[in-house]
Amino acid sequence: MPDLQHHPKPTTQEPRSGTPGGQKPAWDTPELDSVHDNAQKHDKVRAMFSAIARSYDLNNRVHSLWQDEMWRRKAVKLARVKPGERVLDVACGTGDLTQAFAKRSRASEVIGVDFTPAMLDIAVQKQTRLHEGVRTRIEYQQGDVQNLAFDDDSFDVLSIAFGIRNVQDPQRAMGEFARVLRPGGRVVVLEFGVPSFGPMRWFNDFYCGTIMPRTATWISGDRSGAYRYLPKSVATFYTRDEMESKLAEAGFTDLRSVSMSMGICNCTVGTR
Repeated sequence: MPDLQHHPKPTTQEPRSGTPGGQKPAWDTPELDSVHDNAQKHDKVRAMFSAIARSYDLNNRVHSLWQDEMWRRKAVKLARVKPGERVLDVACGTGDLTQAFAKRSRASEVIGVDFTPAMLDIAVQKQTRLHEGVRTRIEYQQGDVQNLAFDDDSFDVLSIAFGIRNVQDPQRAMGEFARVLRPGGRVVVLEFGVPSFGPMRWFNDFYCGTIMPRTATWISGDRSGAYRYLPKSVATFYTRDEMESKLAEAGFTDLRSVSMSMGICNCTVGTR
């Protein structure tokens, strides 16, 4: 088991790769050609998110053209949470999807897990601003989705938003998803896709490959290479069909994917 800890308050002492001070960027240019095969991907991703945590939410809103909130609302709806069910949101980042489940469903408890303390710091800060009835149903913990520190059959819903492609071993993580879900539990995976409509695909490729890396880096002041990594990690990750196939291998059935924003985002759902 990993060293999992409850995260009751922010801690901001983790070094931030790529910040002023001469630290080496998380991603060098040659490494961007094979991001998913990099043996140090786990540590690089943690360093990258530590570097961009403070501007992460702003960049998400601006560069999704404010669509990311709609995508999360749709994911909550597709999860079909019943009153009293427990939800686990892994790779939760700054807690947007965790909060959406607490606000928009009747889950009895929503636990957010992430392995980057700097991201959890912000999630906890945002939690304090919520209405008490929402705030008290949320708990954040630090942990690794490849080795979840929860008993078998512990949750009714497990979600992950824009995080599965950042995992060192996605198939191992999916096995953990199946392990901690109860029989009949639902998995919900939000991830970027490639539009099938030619003009939209061209626009998306140009926007994500040329415009977004420059503007997002400027907004964040990032030197970790995070926003050069993003388009590479999306373009070389699973297709929608491959995502369903991988989840089926992990033990999920009744799989289907819902395309949003003309294929820019996909939500894949399945049953344990």
